Order: sequence, then structure tokens, then C-alpha cells
Amino acid sequence: MNAPRDPTGFLGEEVRALVAQDLDWKIRVLDGPSVPRCTIDGRKVLMLCSNNYLGLSTHPRVVEAAANAARTHGAGSGSVRPIAGTMDLHVELERRLARFKGAEASLVYQSGFATNAGLLPQLVGEGDLVVSDELNHGSIIDGLRLSRAERAVYRHGDADDLGRVLAEAERKAPAPRRVLVVTDGVFSMDGDIAPLPAIARLAREHGAMVYVDDAHGEGVLGEGGRGIVSHFHLGREEVQAEMGTFSKAFGVVGGHVSGSRALIDFAFNKSRTWLLSGSHPPAVAAACLAAVEVLEREPEHVARLWTRTRRFQKEMRELGFDLGATATPITPVMVGDSSAAKKMSERLFDLGVFALPIVFPMVAKGKARIRTILNAALTDDDLTEAIAAFRTVGRELRLI
Repeated sequence: MNAPRDPTGFLGEEVRALVAQDLDWKIRVLDGPSVPRCTIDGRKVLMLCSNNYLGLSTHPRVVEAAANAARTHGAGSGSVRPIAGTMDLHVELERRLARFKGAEASLVYQSGFATNAGLLPQLVGEGDLVVSDELNHGSIIDGLRLSRAERAVYRHGDADDLGRVLAEAERKAPAPRRVLVVTDGVFSMDGDIAPLPAIARLAREHGAMVYVDDAHGEGVLGEGGRGIVSHFHLGREEVQAEMGTFSKAFGVVGGHVSGSRALIDFAFNKSRTWLLSGSHPPAVAAACLAAVEVLEREPEHVARLWTRTRRFQKEMRELGFDLGATATPITPVMVGDSSAAKKMSERLFDLGVFALPIVFPMVAKGKARIRTILNAALTDDDLTEAIAAFRTVGRELRLI
């Protein structure tokens, strides 16, 4: 009898193929807190790739709130939200978040990915149409794949192409029962901003609902960091669902959605990711609540983030680096070749700057880049050092 075939043999083959193409991830370890001057793999470096935009992960009020909640409420919630896992902290967080976002209500999920994966497939189904920007985040794509709705894609950030797709949908017989337009607010790899006013106008004209993933807009755009809907002064009747995350500018972890009371009631009754996952530990909920309060009371963090961003981007462009179409603190340094991007990241690390390469399949082939993300806690000296390192490596690799 022949020896049985190893059913897991493909795993090693797939990994070896990624290594051969220089497309595998090599994980570095953060020793201690996520701060601008941090320790990675035992080495002191400048952190230029964290989503902790405002430095709130180490803000004293946020840290203290987490510690106090663990002492008063325990280490875990003990259940899923609809059974016995909803604590007073979860309720208060959603109340305060809704006020911050200027919405009737908000609902907190375990992660941003869980928000998109749980809610999107419930908003549309068989007989419906969902229209998605071609560069939307993977969590949006995966969420829509779980839906039985027909899917259409429009060219990235192109409102005219969105209008074409919506007009074609209206001419179909039968026409879709419901239409949902989904877009990132800030696109995570390029740092550009969705043309949300035009999207909202087209959706209104064609009777569609708008769902915006504002994970990278919160704490960055809008009044005091309230996000893209605030940034463009749009109403809740124009953008029906505003999704976000606590894992970036808020400095903690978790996803959420804000909108009408009806949307939130629908979401927690229908989202399997919300219904069937344990709720946030008390320390997490309390830290998220404290982060919302910090943003309400200390808008200077957002102002400082933009000051750092403008300086870094101006001096990098003056050196000759291609930063793409960024309009936010997400600052891609375009390299092109994946191997070159990885080499650039390694050399930057040698010079004390931690900035990761983004390669295929996270971006298209030939579009590899070093994605830097600015932080409000960076000092002028930090920026001077980082820009000098980029200058040295850019010249070595003949990028400038």
C-alpha cells in the first residue's frame, strides 16, 4: 500500500513560493509600547508605520481607564453581548460615541473587520446590488462576498464611473430591489480621500444607500477628528452608515458603526459577528471611552498630527520622492519593485527608522511602496532624523 499523501503539503509549497518571489512577511516584534521612539527586535528605532495616529495608546487617561475598569469589572465580560456580555461600560461607550459622531446611535463590534464582515452581508442580499470602489479594503471585499447580492465595481475614486454603474442598474429588468454604495473614506494604501459628497449626491439621485468605512479618517479628518462625514459637512440622511475602528487614531481596538436608531437596531439583531462573538473586556471598553473623551477635550492632538504631516510630506517631495496622491497622514513612498521596497525598508531599519514595505498582493504588482504614517507625538527632531534616513537610502537606491 502506498504511503498516505500529506493533505497539508500544499502549505509549505505556498510559503516557499512566496519566499521565492520575495512576497512573504517577516514579522518584527515590538518590545514595549507603540510610541515614536520604540524598541523593535531589541533595537531603538523611530516608529513610522503605526496606525496610532494621535499617540492615544499611551495617553495617561486612556491607560488609567483601562486599569481601573479591570479592577472594578474584571478581566473579561463573560459572554456575548446579547446574552450576558453587555456591561454598563459598553452602553456608555456607544452613547458617547454616537454623540461624538453626531449620530442617533452607534454600535460597537469586536473589530473593524468584524463590523464589515458582519453588517455588509445583512444590508444587501439576493435581488440587490452593491457597488464598491475598486480599491476598497479587504474587509469590505470579504464582507460583500458573504452576501448574495449582485456586485459591481467602479473605478477608484471616480464619481462619473459610479454614476454610470448606477444608471445601468436602473435600466435592468427587473431593477435591483436595493442598491448599496460602499467606499473607504481614506484609502489605507494611498492615503487619498473618497469623493464622498459626489458619491452621496449620486446615491440620492438613484435611491441608493451609502456605507463609508472611515477607519483611517477618524481622529484625522473633520471637526476635532470626527471623521469624513464631518469633514465634508454631510448629513446622516446623505451617508446612512459610517463605520469606523478604535484600533487606529483612538489607540485601542474594536470596530463600530454609527447612523440612525433603526440602522443600529437592525445591525445588532442581524450581524452574526456581533451576536456570536464575546464582547470586549471591560478594560478595552473603558479605554475606548476614555479615548473618545480625549478627542472631545483635547483637539490639539489632531492639529499637531497635521503639522507633522505637512512638514514631512513637503520635505520628502522636495527631495524628489513620489508620494502618490496622498491627502492624509498616510504617506506612501513609491518604489515600484517589491524587492527594492523590501531592501529600502531593511536599510531604513539599519539607520534606525521602522517603516514597512507594502507589496503585492496588498497593492498591485509594480506599485510597491514604503507606507509611512505620521504621528502627532513625533517631534521635529524625530522628523529631521527620519527624513535624513530616507535621503540616504533614496540616493543609495537611486530613487531620488
